[in-house]
Amino acid sequence: MSSLINTIIGRASVAAPRRSFLARLNAAMALHRSRARLASLDTHLLEDIGLDRAAAEAEANRPVWDAPSSWIK
Repeated sequence: MSSLINTIIGRASVAAPRRSFLARLNAAMALHRSRARLASLDTHLLEDIGLDRAAAEAEANRPVWDAPSSWIK
């Protein structure tokens, strides 16, 4: 019944496959490392990528579960 309703209102009826715990843990650790490296960049390197120190610190201090959906594979 719910798949029929989803089809009628235009939602995808195919659920995304769940990733394993280890895959999710690995992704969270990679995100944490990436944000830590961003925080450690020098000011001139941040300027090269179009960020200032405040924006880099704000991104680095975000919790690991607060990732953009485009980063989640």
